[in-house]
Amino acid sequence: MSKPHKARVARGGARINLMYLPGVLLVLTSLWAGPTALAFGLVGAVLWAAAAALTRDGLAAEQAFYDRAFARKPALPRKIIACALVGIGTGLAALAHGIGAGGAAIYGVIAAALHLAAFGPDPLHDRLPEGVDARQSDRMARVVSRAEEHLAAMHATIAALRDRALNEQVVAFEDTARHLIERIEADPRDLVGARRYLGVYLMGARDASEKFAAHYARSQSRAARMEYEALLRDLQQNFAARTEKMLQDDATDMSIEIEVLRERLQRPLSPQGTEAP
Repeated sequence: MSKPHKARVARGGARINLMYLPGVLLVLTSLWAGPTALAFGLVGAVLWAAAAALTRDGLAAEQAFYDRAFARKPALPRKIIACALVGIGTGLAALAHGIGAGGAAIYGVIAAALHLAAFGPDPLHDRLPEGVDARQSDRMARVVSRAEEHLAAMHATIAALRDRALNEQVVAFEDTARHLIERIEADPRDLVGARRYLGVYLMGARDASEKFAAHYARSQSRAARMEYEALLRDLQQNFAARTEKMLQDDATDMSIEIEVLRERLQRPLSPQGTEAP
């Protein structure tokens, strides 16, 4: 049985919201200044707002990084860029209020240092399980990335139907699938045994979800809905079984389960919403 989906509170939410305040104050205090000061003030406010948005994204990326046993460092160091923007924006604010270039530079450095102290830098190194080489990590990253894309597409497709019960069932399957992903990230040697699940079967689940959503949106067929719910249950049970086998380090042949699941995913829906014979 999968664990319930847990909502997260955004890290640094209150502090990030406060980052918008200096920009607002800077705009208000620059409105009645001269044209040069107004320009400095407006640009500084924009930089502060951009820094706040980048910091929020950077904290979310950092949370995702530390949530996984395996993770690549963020491609874009958002918090570091935000730190620089805060420094430049503060320097421009100082210039807008008649402070000389030297003083403005000092204020900018202090503001950047405070931002770095408050939010820290972005992760600067990849996070790899012990004993995993670069080639293994790249292969695992590609498989996991595609699996997450399939899950996201499946979620978006069913969410568009605005059916709470169906959404909950899809989320439950997502949680089960992500347990399998987490297992592989913890021990990449399991990738061989689970690659078909995270590739072929998740792609099949995505395609089946798209076909069902298109059919159900037109017909509201109860038979089609029951068939799709049965498919979700089968998928969840098979993914959970695969994860359990890995956790027990059991070498039992799962070829029968794999063949059943393949047949289940490839079986099309008839126009009436039931399986074609």
